[in-house]
Amino acid sequence: MNRTIARRLAANAYALRIPRKSFSSQAPGNDASSVPACPSHEHEVKQSLKNDGQLYDVAIVGGGMVGMALACSLARMPLTKQLNVAIIDSNPALQNKLIIKKEDPPDPRVSTVTPATISLFKDVGAWEYVLQNRHAFFDKMQVWDYTGLGYTRYEARDINKEALGCVVENKVLHYALLSCMQNSEFQKTIYSSRLTSMAVHRSSSSTRANSTSSLTALHNQRNLAKLDLSDGSSLYAKLVVGSDGGKSLVRELAGFKTTGWSYPQNALICTVEHTIENQCAWQRFLPAGPIALLPIGDKFSNIVWTMSPKEASDCNSMKEADFIKAVNHALDYGYGPHPKSSLLGNGDMFSWLRADATSSAKESFEVPPKVVRLASARMVFPLSLRHASDYASKRVALIGDAAHTVHPLAGQGVNLGFEDAFALSKVIAEGIAVGTDIGEVSLLKKYEAERKPANIMMMAVLDGFQKAYSVDFGPLNILRAAAFNGAHYISPLKRSIISFASGEQKLPLFS
Repeated sequence: MNRTIARRLAANAYALRIPRKSFSSQAPGNDASSVPACPSHEHEVKQSLKNDGQLYDVAIVGGGMVGMALACSLARMPLTKQLNVAIIDSNPALQNKLIIKKEDPPDPRVSTVTPATISLFKDVGAWEYVLQNRHAFFDKMQVWDYTGLGYTRYEARDINKEALGCVVENKVLHYALLSCMQNSEFQKTIYSSRLTSMAVHRSSSSTRANSTSSLTALHNQRNLAKLDLSDGSSLYAKLVVGSDGGKSLVRELAGFKTTGWSYPQNALICTVEHTIENQCAWQRFLPAGPIALLPIGDKFSNIVWTMSPKEASDCNSMKEADFIKAVNHALDYGYGPHPKSSLLGNGDMFSWLRADATSSAKESFEVPPKVVRLASARMVFPLSLRHASDYASKRVALIGDAAHTVHPLAGQGVNLGFEDAFALSKVIAEGIAVGTDIGEVSLLKKYEAERKPANIMMMAVLDGFQKAYSVDFGPLNILRAAAFNGAHYISPLKRSIISFASGEQKLPLFS
């Protein structure tokens, strides 16, 4: 009997010497009757998996801005920087570093990053790369509608900030995150390929470590997700993160359901030029949807114009001179007059709530700078709202547009995605700190519990705005104007709205 016990102890001691990188997944069960595998069996298991595909702690499917933000965050945190990470994306920019020429005109694909996102970028060391390229901070924003009744103005000084946000080309954000990751000591492998299939074992399991059952689990591929790629290769991962956009294949293969709808609108985007530099973000609500004029630096601005599909097609095919005329018309007297000082007088009806009126409440309406030239091609894309019923399941988590797609009304989509990425990385670090399997659903649900309510709230606000401005009806116009003026004159409400849009407050309530 003593010899039998000794042999078992020796087998367990050998199993504990298995390299952590290859066999750090938790066991799917705790079977006390299991017999430890002999060394030759262990060799067969490892050799089988090695021949079948590489093993990773995390596989990020989609190396766009949000996927790279996750990789950056994992690379910078002490508890996660030792993870072995695979990034799967066929974009050649991930392998061949993107070269950005400052003399080139801005790309029409831009994002308005909030102060909260800027703070996250600074934390991982990516913001310094953004500052090396074209960007435009703005400290004020003017919003009004075509009826001439509704108007409000927001300024960074209302909440004691230097800026309300920063407009950055998507390629610059991507370059910054990629540079940040490449300049860190981080175990990453980039697969220039596409995901074709994925298999995830869904049986319930204990998260308690057990060397013997770990070997059995690996042999049965019960503890890993298997991913097959378009180049014929395969890999295994403890956690698969879907950051592959609104048409996410990870989401589809993992069986996540979605709810949502398509809007009867398209968005037209382009870069335009002025004779002076634009330092304000402008948004005007028109009968068919809002038009936004966002500063991008060097006398350039970005246009995001929401309209019906037919109108978008017509605008896209216009001659440049006619299009510029249409843009200036939409941002000035087109569709209706300039707002008066206030539909409701000078705002005295709100005086009981504005003991400390913001300085921007005293500012008068301004006309946006004229557009003089089209500086890029025009691009048109359809708009929709989609939301995954779950963000996490066994071995799989969704971030960014794979989990939620929103209306571009306030430019919040990518900010929500960045917050997803950084929140997930922190949850992974928490799991490592306590020895939990990073692919365990109970851990990943903590990420979902943090991000899902915030995303739903923002989606509800944006969808509400879209629906409120999709109807041109007299009494409703008056109510909208009253809301605009309330936001303009009621200081606590204005500060709360700014904080909410900046990502610094979860709910748009009085603070």
